[in-house]
Amino acid sequence: MKLRAAGLLLLGLLASCRGEFSPVTVYISLDEDPELRWAPITKAFDVEYLKKAAAEVIDTTVPKWVHEAVTPIVMALEKYVPQPYAGEIRGMAAHMGGSISDVIILNFAYEISAIVAQDTNGTVYHGRNLDYPHDVLRNLTMDVIFLKNGKVAYRGTSFAGYVGLWTGQSPNKFTVSGDQRGSEHWWNWWKNVVSAFLFRRTPVSWLVRETLEEAEDFQDAVMRLAKIPIITGVYYIVGGVRAGEGAVITRDRTGPADIWPLTPINGGWYRVETNFDHWLPPPARDHRRITVYTTIMSAAAPEKYNTLVRPQGCPPT
Repeated sequence: MKLRAAGLLLLGLLASCRGEFSPVTVYISLDEDPELRWAPITKAFDVEYLKKAAAEVIDTTVPKWVHEAVTPIVMALEKYVPQPYAGEIRGMAAHMGGSISDVIILNFAYEISAIVAQDTNGTVYHGRNLDYPHDVLRNLTMDVIFLKNGKVAYRGTSFAGYVGLWTGQSPNKFTVSGDQRGSEHWWNWWKNVVSAFLFRRTPVSWLVRETLEEAEDFQDAVMRLAKIPIITGVYYIVGGVRAGEGAVITRDRTGPADIWPLTPINGGWYRVETNFDHWLPPPARDHRRITVYTTIMSAAAPEKYNTLVRPQGCPPT
């Protein structure tokens, strides 16, 4: 019964909808100079379309005064943005033919529900929906495979022009996804930018990527995601390769507010996280948004990583 229920939970994320498609796959070599490594996106996407899509996201999300506010950051990019992200952002701007300030803004404009579950054999599955109110992102969605010394270091699903990750997998180690924490109001968004650049805290999606690259195993990943200071509250959902390796980490800026692990012996064989603290009753009005993509993954079977882009008109999830 438990195995069947786990399957139903994950199938609920991948409910059939006409027009679903798999995103393009882009290979990024971490051995390349940061300013050069994202060049493959110019072969996977039309550059002019990327520029127009990025402008649409920025114009409908970001106040105009922000363009002026980030100018000092652009003038001293290396001072405020750590490597390799400074180099990657600089290179991304060159590849897309845009301004560095616009690429910086774009990388802070994406700030989402997830399930981690264990079947009766102890295999941990991780599914996530990423929701965002911009239809254009469907056409920018890509699976990214990061290579180190010619081998797969980790992979994830992201958007063209974005250097962070909200969804990722370190093969045979762990999976991770991030969800916006509902208590973080949208009007605090620009405080997060200040927090990132002036207080040197890590953007939440950059910490996902750093953890995928550096953590040795599930436990190491949980410790990093729970303790490293970040720019805003978030939920990190983590799945491992062994029975019982699954947790939802509720984050404040400076540390964990709660860690909610799998407890299969006591009946807690799955955890579902949306955008609200699990120990509180859900709000009467849930601001569920348009699902852009759905990913199903299991670190113990990394070859089964699967993302589907959800077309407009799919039932809300």
